[in-house]
Amino acid sequence: MADDEPTRAARLLDAQAKAVRLFSAIEERGLVAPGEGERAVSDRIRDLANELFGTTRHWHKRIVRSGPNTLEPYRENPPDRVIGTDDIVFADFGPIFEEYEADFGRTFVLGDDPVKHRLREDLPKIFAAGRSRFEADPDITGARLYAEIERLAAESGWELGGWHAGHLVGEFPHEWIDGADVESYIAPANRTPLRRTDKAGRRCHWILEIHLVDTARQFGGFHEELLTL
Repeated sequence: MADDEPTRAARLLDAQAKAVRLFSAIEERGLVAPGEGERAVSDRIRDLANELFGTTRHWHKRIVRSGPNTLEPYRENPPDRVIGTDDIVFADFGPIFEEYEADFGRTFVLGDDPVKHRLREDLPKIFAAGRSRFEADPDITGARLYAEIERLAAESGWELGGWHAGHLVGEFPHEWIDGADVESYIAPANRTPLRRTDKAGRRCHWILEIHLVDTARQFGGFHEELLTL
């Protein structure tokens, strides 16, 4: 039997809280470090999720990207790269906790580059401003929210790194995450309201993801978490 709406919301929030704890442990243990390969760091994060929570499954591919690889959108698979001493790195993980999906992304800056630090600081600010826009407009569509994220990025001197700024999230397996179904994404072509029910009559919950890039300097950053709870 499917969970009721309050239970679904509580379990999605619990999944995200575990993801927050996972990413805090990544920093505490210094897993993102110069001289480490991206895949090796990804594997250590996978093992850490298993150690902390018994998590062995992830509903999308595990991503750790550094330097110019941070320009690449989700669907690309750039070659493994060794993290440098003055690098920028982001991690994007989708662990499954008790059959509910989390989707969480954060950026790490190694060294003192002021532009990289400014990018990392701008990511949560633009996320918060995007969430405020969502909360202020009961009928907001995917297209309108994407346009607002794009405007906020440009206002701060960045570009968006992908064709969408978020997607549906829910119970695993998440059948709606389909590149052919634009209504699953916060994207320019999605002109349907984000506040709606899905095909099974359940409330739609959304992830907001902010992927900012500086093409001239050849790096980007990423910030992702729940939008609707």
